Amino acid sequence: MKHCRKTEMLAIVALLILSADVSFLSANPEGFRSQDFTHKRRLMVEHQIRRRGVTDRATLTAMETVPRHEFVPARARAAAYRDGPLPIGYGQTISQPYIVAYMTELLRVNAADKVLEVGTGSGYQAAVLGEIVREVRTIEIIPELGKNARQRLERLGYENVHVKIADGYHGWPEHGPYDGIIVTAAAEHIPPPLIRQLKDGGRMVIPVGHPFFVQNLVLVEKKNGKVTTENLLPVAFVPFTRSR
Repeated sequence: MKHCRKTEMLAIVALLILSADVSFLSANPEGFRSQDFTHKRRLMVEHQIRRRGVTDRATLTAMETVPRHEFVPARARAAAYRDGPLPIGYGQTISQPYIVAYMTELLRVNAADKVLEVGTGSGYQAAVLGEIVREVRTIEIIPELGKNARQRLERLGYENVHVKIADGYHGWPEHGPYDGIIVTAAAEHIPPPLIRQLKDGGRMVIPVGHPFFVQNLVLVEKKNGKVTTENLLPVAFVPFTRSR
């Protein structure tokens, strides 16, 4: 008899706990979605990034931290953590997660460094860098994208990321030189102003090539005043846009 009552009590308690959990999720759909996105980020890092050879701990942590779904249009949020680029409007895209992580790792930057990005887009790459380095300066030529990215980064608390709407070919010289420079659009050649703004000992990662043809991701290094380049892998980026 006592065993039966104990079993009934445990069943009632379990039912109450389950009911409370269901009520919480119903009343807090944002909390449920937040947990879902967190899980998707972990899977993204494990399956799309770590397994492809990215090992830098700071890069992996940043990719797992930044809410990528906040940097895509609302209609594309369900696809935010898929293995590929996504359109963000104005003919631009947010890069494939692996490419973002790979380019970030190539810079070899640390917490004391300052980085320049050319091609802000939605602000995702800048946010990833902002998790790692002291300061990020990012340039976007399309005013609407630049304004939206600035507001988004401010809303998400990235106080160390600064957005400028301008032609990125000329860089942001008044805040240089930079420990690292990252370009997220394909240029037909490496802009000389960016090479000048790269600190000695620094690295730049840039896709180089003509639109609609094979482009190469190029690593640029400056050591003792000497500049060297290395082609790393074929890529497909949107064209580097210039002001007229």
